[in-house]
Amino acid sequence: MNPHETNMIGIASALGASLFFTINDTVIKFLSGEYALHQVVLIRSSIALVILLVLVVPLTGGYGQLKTRRLPLHLLRGGFVVFANLMFFLGLAALPIAETTAIFFVAPLVLTVFSVVFLGEHVGVHRWGAVIVGLIGVLVIVRPGSDSFQLAALLPLAAAFGYASLHILTRRIGTTDGAMAMVFYIQVVFVIVSLCFGLVLGRGTFAQTSSASLDFLTRAWGPIATGDIRFFLIVGGVSFAGGFLISQAYKLCEAGLAAPFEYVAMPLSVFWGITVFGEWPDATTWVGMGLILASGLYLAWRELVVSGPPVEPRALSGGGETLE
Repeated sequence: MNPHETNMIGIASALGASLFFTINDTVIKFLSGEYALHQVVLIRSSIALVILLVLVVPLTGGYGQLKTRRLPLHLLRGGFVVFANLMFFLGLAALPIAETTAIFFVAPLVLTVFSVVFLGEHVGVHRWGAVIVGLIGVLVIVRPGSDSFQLAALLPLAAAFGYASLHILTRRIGTTDGAMAMVFYIQVVFVIVSLCFGLVLGRGTFAQTSSASLDFLTRAWGPIATGDIRFFLIVGGVSFAGGFLISQAYKLCEAGLAAPFEYVAMPLSVFWGITVFGEWPDATTWVGMGLILASGLYLAWRELVVSGPPVEPRALSGGGETLE
């Protein structure tokens, strides 16, 4: 497979992952009014592990592909993705889905900065300009210092930093381990962390109802309604599919190439917010989302049109490329 085809598959994987992740977010927001976050995550990850171990792994090369000599890095990566998910879902419980997603999309901008610091890539003035525009868009949505500001808006912002850190490790681990192994260890960490949360908070001893986010985190575990079983099955399936595709995307592509295509999640989140929850973004949020989306599309244009033909993904120990 030539470098161009490899990069195109990576881009398609990032787009597919974005679709699955927005479905995941929509279902979890729907469930956030009745169930505890750690209960939802435990069931979701358990379903994803069953799909992985029973159906997918045996048909795609066997269990040997789950072996790794980089277990500490996998666990650290799992820790970053668990942190990012918990922060994002807690924000999702209190904020409209489109606004939460838009704030979170500072992540590809942070990833651009991280690619300089940790991957040795060089980012030119055009890309720095796009990053600044995107950050302004986030500030427009968050509106710090105004009466509209909510502390919950900081949760998806924190998630963005965890997510960017996750993908830096994905590029490092991806030089030796496959996407299947990366998905497996992430789901294992999710199960372990959610079980620990359940042991501490699952009885509802520390339940807090002062905010939707705290209520989602500290609520007691309860029985699953028969009508909700299908939603847990959906969220488990799309969690696996999205995790696999996004790991594949960042294994095949340079971080700066794959990241902008995740912006498709923004219009998708608006669609789900309107159709499922009746949430229409206000004028200020539209402006902020427009700035963030414009910065992401400009990053993609600079990468695909200006920087020349795609290059074959390289080992991370080498020098960086110029991404202007």
